[in-house]
Amino acid sequence: MLKTETAKLIITKGPKMLQPKSKWIPIKASLFFISMFTAFALLLSASFVQAQQTAQEEEAGRIAEAVTSAAVNESARDGETGLTQEILNSGIDAKELELRLIPLTKPELEILAERWLEIVRAKTEEVMSAQIAINRTDGAVEDAARENLAELALERGLLFDKYSKVVSSFEKKGGDPALISDYRAYRSSVIVEETRTSDYETLYAEAFRWLTDREGGVQVAIQTGVIISSMVGLLIFAKIVRRFARRWIGHVPNLSKLLQAFLVTLVYWVVLAIGLMVVLSALGIDISPVFALIGGASFIMAFAFQDTLGNLASGLMIMINRPFDEGHYVDVGGVAGTVKSVSIVATTVVTPDNQVIVIPNKNVWGNVITNVTASLTRRVDLVFGISYEDSIPDALRVIEETTKAHPLVLDEPKPVIRVHELADSSVNFICRPWTKTTDYWDVYWDLTQQIKENFDDAGISIPYPQQDLHIKPTASNERLTSAAE
Repeated sequence: MLKTETAKLIITKGPKMLQPKSKWIPIKASLFFISMFTAFALLLSASFVQAQQTAQEEEAGRIAEAVTSAAVNESARDGETGLTQEILNSGIDAKELELRLIPLTKPELEILAERWLEIVRAKTEEVMSAQIAINRTDGAVEDAARENLAELALERGLLFDKYSKVVSSFEKKGGDPALISDYRAYRSSVIVEETRTSDYETLYAEAFRWLTDREGGVQVAIQTGVIISSMVGLLIFAKIVRRFARRWIGHVPNLSKLLQAFLVTLVYWVVLAIGLMVVLSALGIDISPVFALIGGASFIMAFAFQDTLGNLASGLMIMINRPFDEGHYVDVGGVAGTVKSVSIVATTVVTPDNQVIVIPNKNVWGNVITNVTASLTRRVDLVFGISYEDSIPDALRVIEETTKAHPLVLDEPKPVIRVHELADSSVNFICRPWTKTTDYWDVYWDLTQQIKENFDDAGISIPYPQQDLHIKPTASNERLTSAAE
């Protein structure tokens, strides 16, 4: 009975007990395969990263090796001078020579200058030997010797250029001026004496050889072309910068037209100066003497151009303080006219009769400046006189109506019309209307004419200047009158 129930229990519950085991087997297998795939992917990625790092290290090694091979070999030094073999090599490139001269000290440069003097002296001996060979030969041999001389002279010229770079570097680092003068005197004397003793055929051959050589005339032509094209490009660039500067400065508030023009011009010349220095430096031209020359010249010019510097300072004060601007009508130092332009040293004024007057800025800033058109509105001052026998209220009415009727007279401020003076021959009225500055003379002339015409229509007279003469009789006058009768 027990066995039967147990068997039934196994039969009825067995499949349920085995069912969970059958569900977990595929899951475990999936996890196993996923783990294996992940590990394989990680291993493959690590191998790829390691290979990439190895390639980068090899590339870096090749680059370092190339840089090392192109760098200075410090181990290859001359046993006598202690200088590198490259800098003592006459075939060194001129640009490389300049770079190798930078770290050298004054004692090293002194030794190097002496060695380069020996190099150019030896080459000069070869040139002189070729010159002597020309004098001792003729015909085809002479032509060949002359061709050889031209080649040697060209090579010696390149050596002299490198020699000059060494001497200049020695001078910049505080070399002995006497030695420097001797080094340069040797080069100058050799060139002068060779030119003096050579015949015209030799000079022509040397000149032709130099013109056709890559390091000679061709290089000079290339540099000249570069300078010309650079200057043209620099001028175009400076004009473009000036145009953008004019637009930008024009948006800056509270800047006068005079100051705007000065700033735009200043930007233009600064761009040209900086660009020119960049071009000269790029071509290998030493511009440091230019600064020394400018410094010395500035000190001398400060004394020679004291008045000009005064005008310069006054021009800057005018542009900064803005007592007037272009187009303003001013009265300066007894000269009245419209301001045409203001340069850094002078102010140009055009008078109403079209005379152009140039006033030094020192005289402008040092005198009283009357700016007539600085304000938007102006008051017109008029004076009218009537006879003592005429009606004052009628005259006031005519003046007031005529003034208000004029279209260019402003309502605000209101015109001032008053009896101003009891003069000798007339009763004078002031009429002071306001108008725009640009309409000043139109209002002045119109009201003068219209009020005179309206006075005539109203029967109001404008008297001429007159005096009454009263003669008082005396006793002597009566006796003279009786005698005359």
